[in-house]
Amino acid sequence: MSHVFPRHTKANLPTAVAGDGCYLIDANGKRYLDGSGGAAVSCLGHSDAGVIAAVQEQVGKLAFAHTGFLTSEPAEALADLLISQAPGDLDRVYFVSGGSEATEAAIKLARQYHLERGDTTRRHVIARRQSYHGNTLGALAAGGNEWRRQQFAPLLIDISHIAPCYEYVDRGEGESSYDYGQRVANDLEAEILRLGPETVMAFMAEPVVGATSGAVPAVEGYFKRIREICDQYGVLLILDEVMCGMGRTGHLFACEADGVVPDILCIAKGLGAGYQPIGAMLCSRQIYEAIESGSGFFQHGHTYIGHPVATAAGLAVVRALLDRGLVQRSAEMGEKLHAALVARFGPHPHVGDLRGRGLFRGIELVADRESKTPFDPGLGVAGKLKKAAFEAGLICYPMAGTRDGRNGDHILLAPPFILSEDQIGEITDKLEIALAQVLP
Repeated sequence: MSHVFPRHTKANLPTAVAGDGCYLIDANGKRYLDGSGGAAVSCLGHSDAGVIAAVQEQVGKLAFAHTGFLTSEPAEALADLLISQAPGDLDRVYFVSGGSEATEAAIKLARQYHLERGDTTRRHVIARRQSYHGNTLGALAAGGNEWRRQQFAPLLIDISHIAPCYEYVDRGEGESSYDYGQRVANDLEAEILRLGPETVMAFMAEPVVGATSGAVPAVEGYFKRIREICDQYGVLLILDEVMCGMGRTGHLFACEADGVVPDILCIAKGLGAGYQPIGAMLCSRQIYEAIESGSGFFQHGHTYIGHPVATAAGLAVVRALLDRGLVQRSAEMGEKLHAALVARFGPHPHVGDLRGRGLFRGIELVADRESKTPFDPGLGVAGKLKKAAFEAGLICYPMAGTRDGRNGDHILLAPPFILSEDQIGEITDKLEIALAQVLP
């Protein structure tokens, strides 16, 4: 009998015992193609010799040094490398152990930045519906995933949620893609004015929405308008690239595709590629200098921030992404994966939308293509698809509640960047088996 507290007490999960490139292997020897990289984590696959060696070397030299007393060589080197590649004036890196910690730190830094400048009335964060920013209480409050929020709602701070940029569902008939994007971006200005510009400290969004909506990119011009609004009202722009960053969408930083630079940027998942738990919050020089010239102390922290072994792994991962051309490979293989999905599932009567960037792809499923009507939530389509694909030897990431937290189903794909063309065919073959079982 297991004493592990699992994600679901009624699930009887196989035991993973090995990883081999894009595959995971269970105790019975069954191989599973990791078509979602876990949760968009395993960008290098499961047996990267270079990263494994870096972790082994670092743990042999120095396993841990508390950042209240000491810094470490791998933390300094990884921060330097990230800033050398980061857009705009992002200048400092705060290392944490995962995505929720990164977004939580970003919210707290935004508040302290305004306080350090004497702007004490700024207390509101604005985010978007159908977003996900993590599972700690602050991050969960910022997220717009109603299913995850519901039972904890009494514990959450009050955060405003405006419309997402979700063209497939929300763009009006006769409305251009650009005009739609400007319209929903202007919801931010309206909410700032409703709350009072002097009370709003930050706006948080994912450049490409991940788990909650299924790889939904913003339309052209949307984030540029968001940046203009934030600048106009002195609101910090926080971009959450925990899932879509680190090459996943074909750019090292996902915001590069939209031509904008945030004030605070959050990364995780692909930063450690699964070899160590690590995330990071990057901030602008202006924000850092406000702390430095003020109290000098960011009133936040965790025991394992800047962990030497975790940062050594992150350093090896980022070097691999850059030195091996894997960010560009993500873009190229992403186009090939998209083409294969369109060819195989474009005509499918229950596939409504195929979307995404790089190796971050979403398939939205519908009961009726013409009306875009989602399936009845009671059918449990997403859960059935996850089980059927797993039985076929494919790990993918189906989710329910795509539209509003209850209605809608999608499949998220985020395979390792080392994916081969043959493995693209394996993904589509196994997805077709699962879809045929669940949606005959």
